[in-house]
Amino acid sequence: MGRATARAPIELPALLNAPLFRQLVGQLDGASRRIVLDLGAASTPMLSLLGRSRCRVEIADLADEGGIDRLNSEAPANELVALAASLLPEHQSGEAVDLAFCWDLLNYLKPHAISVLMSAVAARGRQGMLAHALIVYSERTMPGRPGRYVPTEDLKLLDRAIPAAIIAAPRYSPEFLGSNLGKFAIEHARLLGNGMQEFVFRLH
Repeated sequence: MGRATARAPIELPALLNAPLFRQLVGQLDGASRRIVLDLGAASTPMLSLLGRSRCRVEIADLADEGGIDRLNSEAPANELVALAASLLPEHQSGEAVDLAFCWDLLNYLKPHAISVLMSAVAARGRQGMLAHALIVYSERTMPGRPGRYVPTEDLKLLDRAIPAAIIAAPRYSPEFLGSNLGKFAIEHARLLGNGMQEFVFRLH
């Protein structure tokens, strides 16, 4: 018999402890109806989590719809403004958005695209709405595609994205973000254990 070949252990996705995400979700309650805009892909764990409160969830899934490349184009500003609005879910009820999840999408947008997208989100939101984002800060590289973050039972985040080629990270600073968020301003920021910065923006 041949000698058994040792197999490399399967590397499990790392859990991300995101305290600002946990805080935002903890503030949702069943007493008030909330409109949540999710710029990422729909996931059963996230919908289940938000379903515990009186939330109506609107899904944009910008990465899978090719929205990132289109927003990053050098099209005229008025065309990009219209494009950003069209990439968001149809505003059926007319209710203003209370909370948006950007996940790590802003890392994949050029500065002008961040401004256009956040302006479109702001146009859908009420004054005081909050937006959550994860920004690559310490690391010089990042996966070539945005993550697909889903919450666990203890409100950590698990990235279920298919592994992708590594690309350079823009490493946007808080100062840069603050000048490209339009009517949003940075409310809170935390440096996470994986080198990302976690942000909460508030619409003024």
